[in-house]
This record gives sequence, structure tokens and C-alpha cells, in this order.
Amino acid sequence: MHAMNSDEADSNDMGADGVHYDGVNRDDANHDDDANRAASNHGDVGGADSDGADSNGADVAGFIDSPRPALHRPATRAARLSAIEQALLTHIITSQSQLSSVLADEGIEVTQATLSRDLDEMNATKARLRDGTVAYTLGDEPADDVSGSGSERIEQQISRVLSGLVVSVADAGRLVVIHTPSGAAQYVASVIDRQPLDGVLGTIAGDDTVLMICAKESMAHERAAWLLSVASRTA
Repeated sequence: MHAMNSDEADSNDMGADGVHYDGVNRDDANHDDDANRAASNHGDVGGADSDGADSNGADVAGFIDSPRPALHRPATRAARLSAIEQALLTHIITSQSQLSSVLADEGIEVTQATLSRDLDEMNATKARLRDGTVAYTLGDEPADDVSGSGSERIEQQISRVLSGLVVSVADAGRLVVIHTPSGAAQYVASVIDRQPLDGVLGTIAGDDTVLMICAKESMAHERAAWLLSVASRTA
């Protein structure tokens, strides 16, 4: 046996790729490198999956919690008349130009001639309100019963119409269940549908039961209490 020179030692310690392993078995070293690369790749994939799961979860939560989009009106005469009615109920409209501006804010463009014809067909006339303001009111809305607040006007009108027609009110999820005397549900639903109530998407009526659909559960609870209070007032 002869002594190993330094060149031979260096040659034995060096792998085929030119890297010194310092006595470490090349197969073991390669195995460790492969394991490290696999672990690194697994970590990258796992991180991506984790981020993806978090992102998807956030997207779903955001979709569920996001408020429902506002309702948009089609470009039809019926939609325009509905918008005019709501404007007269929620605003103190003293002129046609003011009404035209309110409609424009909702994306409804109308000429003054058309607006005059619509107001005439709706039997909307000018009347003096309690505070002395002369403003448009609807034909079935007595001027002496109209206050200056849009919300108060709505409550007064609903209270006047629904007094005696609401038997019970309860909320369940995003629904408000309204019981009426037999045959009155359709009328009660139509009265509610005509009012611009925040958070209320619409109603479904049977013979003696009305379902009011709200945008959120919290809004359904508030609307149930509000409707019961309004219907309990003396007309």
C-alpha cells in the first residue's frame, strides 16, 4: 500500500460535478440535495395553495357580505312614472325643473312636455303644505296631511292605508312575514311596493300573507318593527 498523494485525495473527494464532498458519500449528498429540492418545491406549492385558499375564502366572504347592488330602472314609461311617484313622495318638489333634475340623478332624461303630461295623468297637482310651501302632491294625498319630511310622508301614507289591515308581523332571516285579513294581502303588498323603502327589494303576496324581501337580515328585523309601529298608529 502506498501513501495517497494530495492530488489523488483531491480527486477522490471531488465529485463528477467538480464539487468537493470532504469525505461525504456522493450518493448520500445527492440524495440530500434531491430531498432539499423536493421540500423546497413542496413548500412553494403548499404556500401557493394556502394563499389560494385564503384568497378564495376572502372572495367568498366578501361576496356574501357585500351589499346588494342598487336596483336600476328600465327605459320604459312605467318605470318613469314610478320614479316620478317616488320623487314626489320623498322630496318636496316645487317645480318641474326640480323634478327633472331629481329624475336626471337617477339616469332618467325627460322633456318638460312629457313631464307635464305624466304629472297630469298621475293627477299630481300643486298644493300648499303645512309650512306654507307650494309643492306637488299626488291626487290621493291630502295636502293638510303632508309634512315636510320625506320619511314622515311615507309613514303617514302607509299608516293611513294599512291601519286595521295588518294582523301580525314577524321577521325570519331576510324576510318579513306580514299576516292580513283574508283577501287583503295583495292590497297590502301593493301599498308597500309603491313606497321607496330603504333595504326592501320587493314583496310576494298570497291571500292573507305577504312576504317582504329585504337586502339584509338586520334590515328585515328593523323593517318588521317599523312596519308594526306604523300599522299600529291611529289613522
